[in-house]
Amino acid sequence: MFDLAASRRIRIMVLDVDGVQTDNGLYLGMHDGVTVECKRFNIQDGLGHALLRGTGIEIAWLSGRQSAATAARGAELGVAELLQVPPQAKVTTLATLLKRKALAWDQVAYVGDDLPDIPVMARVGLPIAVANARAEVIRAARHVTEARGGDGAVREVIERLLKSRGEYDSAVERYLAGAGAA
Repeated sequence: MFDLAASRRIRIMVLDVDGVQTDNGLYLGMHDGVTVECKRFNIQDGLGHALLRGTGIEIAWLSGRQSAATAARGAELGVAELLQVPPQAKVTTLATLLKRKALAWDQVAYVGDDLPDIPVMARVGLPIAVANARAEVIRAARHVTEARGGDGAVREVIERLLKSRGEYDSAVERYLAGAGAA
């Protein structure tokens, strides 16, 4: 469980993509002479996104690289804030988003796995690392998931956050009633 005070402040969950929502694998192929990139996303993580609908917690994706596969999965899940920027621009990009939404850094839960995530994690209210994150990222985190990135870590974080806030059961009921199909 997360600290109740910290979890109640959260208004936006910001997720890294590669290594958090994927298994860090990158599959490249060719189709009609064009390189095609494929990634493996966890379906249970996607359902976790649906559980957040109606809770007052937004989701944003903040990736350190451009990817059509990331854009396609984000669109499929209805992610309104899909930010694909160079790794060194993560902090300034998130600062701009927070300013636009009138949110403070302590209202952010961030899930990361690698070095470009550390500067963001140093600023947010709830820094979280996936189980297979780099050692430096684990040291920067307040919480570490049991699941590995791409293997249900995002779903675990969402469930822990909702349970900490006492909102998990109502989120499940809302989902089962048809309000949040993944």
